Order: sequence, then structure tokens, then C-alpha cells
Amino acid sequence: MEVRAFLWRGDHLLLLDQRRLPEEEVWLELRDHLQVAEAIKGMAVRGAPAIGCVAAYGYLLGVRSGQDPKEVRRVLERTRPTAYNLFYALDRMEKALLEGRDLEEEARSIEREDYEANVRMGEFGNTLVPQKAKILTHCNTGALATAGWGTALGVVRTAKRSGKEIHVWVDETRPYLQGARLTAWELLKEGIPHTLITDSTAGFLMRRGEVDLILVGADRITARGDVANKIGTYSLSVLAKVHGVPFYVVAPSSTFDLSIRSGEEIPIEERSEEELKTCGGKRIAPEGTPAYHIAFDVTPAENITAIITEKGIISPVTEENVRKCLS
Repeated sequence: MEVRAFLWRGDHLLLLDQRRLPEEEVWLELRDHLQVAEAIKGMAVRGAPAIGCVAAYGYLLGVRSGQDPKEVRRVLERTRPTAYNLFYALDRMEKALLEGRDLEEEARSIEREDYEANVRMGEFGNTLVPQKAKILTHCNTGALATAGWGTALGVVRTAKRSGKEIHVWVDETRPYLQGARLTAWELLKEGIPHTLITDSTAGFLMRRGEVDLILVGADRITARGDVANKIGTYSLSVLAKVHGVPFYVVAPSSTFDLSIRSGEEIPIEERSEEELKTCGGKRIAPEGTPAYHIAFDVTPAENITAIITEKGIISPVTEENVRKCLS
């Protein structure tokens, strides 16, 4: 059975609680927009494309129950400010409401289009993967982060199914350990060879020639191709540049925010200090020690070899090529 992060059931949303993986698979039953907002903010669901899809269904539930559409949107859009797919989905739902179109069909369309985009990105990205490849990933970019199939991990899945001999280095991705808990879990289910590493191991692997390419996802991409993604992505891009390792970003067109040019304009989410000072419910830092916990960083376009979208591959990454591809 294919991994799914959420399932729409007509009058409610079932959500796989990713905070409980890999120990147990627990499904949350969400029946209003407030529950959906709390699930997004609380990291029960994460990954920009999945957040967008789930927010669309949250908007549907809120409006359908008679709540003020503007208030429903306000509650949902305040959950994860960096993930542009969230705003893309809410814009579409709001437009559908204003035009008198069926909101459930629009939410289903957002989900379906994301899945189809993932499959196409997998096909485009596979053309860049050698027959034998050691691939480094960061965070989780698989079916759990999307409507299914995955972005960067979707390329890995496509490569494996095309018969290529691949091995994946899985960054643990502190502090939520999305790589260790989620990516490794998905790769096990797919039977894809992989090895878990600490985030700080990546540079040494590159120096030893054990990384052929890096595949990461994105939460927001600007018009000139600067990319906001899970914290630690920028560091990987710098290491890749020093060691001559191709650095690829895999993201659908719904992740591009063409209203801004520079990565400096992207709002960066800052999360609770406690998330950084604890691990698995156990305190790992003194209670009185302050912590700076930003969830994302920005990788400049010049550090990126190519951006893989469902509309094609953007390389070199320039504003002209970004706009040309997306048009």
C-alpha cells in the first residue's frame, strides 16, 4: 500500500500523525478548520505540498460549517509562514468561493495536481541520476510531505523503479529528526538501500567522494531561484559547491513565490526553544539555556545546480529561466 499523509473522507480529514512515526501509525480525525490548523502548527503534518493540500481541506471544513471565510483563512495562514504552498492553496480556495465553484472539488484538484506534479518531477529528475548513484537527502521529501509520491524522494523512488542501483545517505535532520524518523521509514517500505547519518557527517562523505548528488525539497522559491528549505540545507549547498557535488532542488510550481525576488524577503519561521532543547521528550540542554530555533534557511540560486519542477528542469538557475519555465 502506498504511503499517504492524509485521506479525505467527504466530511472529515484523516491525518497520519507524523509525530508518532516510526513507532506507531496513528490517524487523527479532523472535523473543523481549528483542528486542521493545530495539526499543521503542531507538526502532525509537515512538508510544504502536504501542508497546502491539508489547508485546502481545512478551509473547506471551516466554510462548510458556516464560519467567516476570512477568519478561516486567517487561522490557517498563521500556522507555518514560510511554506508557500499553504498560501497558494488558500488563494485557490478563496478564489473558488468568490467564483461560486465547488470547494470540495477545488480541494480535491489541489491534491490531485500535486500528486501528478510529483510523478512528473520524478521522471525529470531521474534523467539527472546516474545508473549507479549515492544520493544525499535532507529532511523528508517523500509521500509524507506531499499528496503522494514525493518531491526529492520521489526522484529517488523513480530512479529505483527504473532499475538504477542507488544508495541514499539520510541526514537525521535535527531537531525534529524528519530524516531519521520519516525518510528512513519510507525508504524501508520501498526497499531502497539507505544509511542514516548525523547532519554533520555530510561534508566528510563528500570529501571522501561518497556522494554523487544531493536532492532536497523546498518550502518557498523566489523569482530568481533562492530557496527556503529545512534548516541545514544552506550548509549542504556550500559543502556541495566546495566539493563539486551537484545540488538539486525538487519542487512543484506551487512552491514558487514570484512576488518576491530575493531570499532575504522570505519570512523565516522561528519555533519554540523547547523543541531544540528536548529530544523524544527528554531534556538534552539545561533548562535555563536560551536557544535559537529557526526552522528554515535560504540557499541562494548561485549554489543550486538545477531546480527540478513538473514543468521542466531550470538550469542554470536565473530569474529569466525561472519565469520562462513556469510560464
